[in-house]
Amino acid sequence: MRIVKDFFDFYINASIHVALSVCALTWITLFEFDISQETTVLYFNFFATITGYNFVKYFGLAKFHHRSLANKLKVIQVFSFFCFLALCYYAFQLEIKTWVYILILGVITFFYAIPFLPRNVFVDNNQNLRQISGLKIYVIALVWSVATVLLPLVDNAFLLNADVFITVLQRFILVLVLMIPFEIRDLQFDSLKLSTIPQSIGIRKTKVIGFVLLVVFFFLEFFKDQTSSVNVFVLALFALITCLFVLFSKKNQAQYYSSFFVEGLPILWLVLLLMYGFF
Repeated sequence: MRIVKDFFDFYINASIHVALSVCALTWITLFEFDISQETTVLYFNFFATITGYNFVKYFGLAKFHHRSLANKLKVIQVFSFFCFLALCYYAFQLEIKTWVYILILGVITFFYAIPFLPRNVFVDNNQNLRQISGLKIYVIALVWSVATVLLPLVDNAFLLNADVFITVLQRFILVLVLMIPFEIRDLQFDSLKLSTIPQSIGIRKTKVIGFVLLVVFFFLEFFKDQTSSVNVFVLALFALITCLFVLFSKKNQAQYYSSFFVEGLPILWLVLLLMYGFF
């Protein structure tokens, strides 16, 4: 039983779960815009997510405690290195124009983790984008929406029309909502300097904002020129399930409430879409 838990913890801590969620959202984009399920961009997003997330999460630890790293963290470092090599392999199979978006996302990820701003802006020494008051959640939403919508469409030479930008907006809103349970969970740990939404307006009002955003997320679907009854029905069901997870989120959550169940909601969305699309 201990081995199973260790493996599951590695699955979560090594960012494999979040990478699968990013792949699920990428696949949903390909599905919605009726693009053949080519795998290069899916593999790229998978390995890029693991590399990027682990870089952001463990950069400080690796920098200051390199010789005394715990064995589990060393394993994650080695795993991340091989994922980086796989990232490079699949990146060179993507179209040149896709690289513009990749470079932009890479720069954002780099400055999200690396200190580069004046110290007098912060209460601590972490002078990076992650620490700018109120910015963290929007940076993550921007990166996810670009990576899971624009990257696969640009790489497949799809015309960027109004439907595409509505989808980008939907994806941006969705990630904001999915971050709410994490921000509520982290209330007891986050510095007040971060000015997260729950810190600024409280848990109850944050949940109300999450509900409103989900309503907007759903009704934006009706502004698209091309949609289907399957998309609308699955979107409504997914929005309802997501709303429940936001509603029941709290500071003292079960260990895997956010890191597994909330973070895995995009995978559930993909499963529902494929199931109803199949039948």
